[in-house]
Amino acid sequence: MMSERRPVKPRRHGFAFRAAAAFTALATLSVGAPTPVHAQRGGLPLIRDAEIEQLMRDYTQPILRAAGLAQQNVRVVLINDRSFNAFVVDGRRIFVNAGAITESQTPNQIIGVLAHETGHIAGGHLSKMRMELANAQTAALIATLLGVGAMVGASRSGSNVGGNAGAVALLAPQSVIMRSLLSYQRAHEEQADRAATKFLAATHQSARGMYETFKRFADQIEFSARYADPYLQSHPMPKERVAALEEIARTSPNWDKKDPPELQLRHDLARAKLYGFLERPDTLLRRYPVSDQSLPARYARAISAYRHHAMTDAIAQIDGLIRAQPNNPYFHELKGQALLEAGRGREAVAPLRRAMALAPTPTLIQVMLGQALLASNDPAVVDEAVVNLKKALARDNEIPDAHAQLAIAYGRKGNLAEADLASAQAAFNRGDFLTARQLATRAKGRFPVGTPGWVKSDDIASYRPPNQRRR
Repeated sequence: MMSERRPVKPRRHGFAFRAAAAFTALATLSVGAPTPVHAQRGGLPLIRDAEIEQLMRDYTQPILRAAGLAQQNVRVVLINDRSFNAFVVDGRRIFVNAGAITESQTPNQIIGVLAHETGHIAGGHLSKMRMELANAQTAALIATLLGVGAMVGASRSGSNVGGNAGAVALLAPQSVIMRSLLSYQRAHEEQADRAATKFLAATHQSARGMYETFKRFADQIEFSARYADPYLQSHPMPKERVAALEEIARTSPNWDKKDPPELQLRHDLARAKLYGFLERPDTLLRRYPVSDQSLPARYARAISAYRHHAMTDAIAQIDGLIRAQPNNPYFHELKGQALLEAGRGREAVAPLRRAMALAPTPTLIQVMLGQALLASNDPAVVDEAVVNLKKALARDNEIPDAHAQLAIAYGRKGNLAEADLASAQAAFNRGDFLTARQLATRAKGRFPVGTPGWVKSDDIASYRPPNQRRR
């Protein structure tokens, strides 16, 4: 498991756009969670993990096929945030907080949330909201100009009445625009709920988990929403929304259908993994006491042991997991990761090779294997490291660690041009554009003009973030 930070670069806009941007933020909070995801300084804190990403793919693929989105390469992005939330900001990614997985007791509950977010993508809600925001921005600008005009006219005539009228002209349309946008967003939420139940029915899955999730959060916010103005909410009022969802969901013949036991176990293992990585040892032991000998509990305790430097005990526990499920790639991956982070790179190679051979999508494991091969300090395996890192990047070119390790490998091979380019790409993917440009410029000077390496270096060296471009 790896944590990353992706840059969130602010842009400067006028008052009307900032008001419209507030509605965009509301639009992304799609499951009615009590608190939104906050972008931390430097970007959203992302989690990359082969096991959990594979589980999310297996959850979403049937839904995406039912929605006609199978060819759009929509992927789930996991955020290191313990609150329950999920949202979409474009047509390619569904963002899910780690808390949404840990708090979903069954696969069906998180699948329902994913189906709801797919409903937003399939409905084109984001592009429609952008058009509505553009219309609102135009309306706000006209209202502002009219209000300013009234106040200017009043000041020239010396009348306070006109000035007060101008102030009202500035404020009143804003309230109307706000209500209109929020009403538009509420309609999108209702449409996404209906679309989700349709996708679940088409894939012979129950909408019960989706209902249970929304019902739980509706109960949590019912008191705070009791006196709220329903016309100033971005989502349908909880009680009404849940009642409408229940009415649709209960008509499905799959209402009482349960998740397969093997899928439930994978879900429980993913939750245990997150708890093992994210919780303190004392908190984890209260959640998974030693008396609990289930596989997820043992998984969580093994992760916690290695994360908190009880390495001998951790390896013994991981070996026990491997004996219980010899063909589970992620138990082998965990052993390799524990050994690698303990400075035992040479020992980490074998379990990571085994994990890569067993995993259906080994991209992140290949990156870790490449790192272990390089950490072994064996010149004979540098080429193997390069092969694995390049294969991983062919599937996912946005992994900074893969580019950084590739730079090390090329450096050991004496290929300084490729080393500089890989280092530049790593910095670029982390959002450090200044360092990326400096490294890319140096790489560009090492490559023959017009070669693929020169072109890639030039692209990075020439890149300017949108907020730094001339207008």
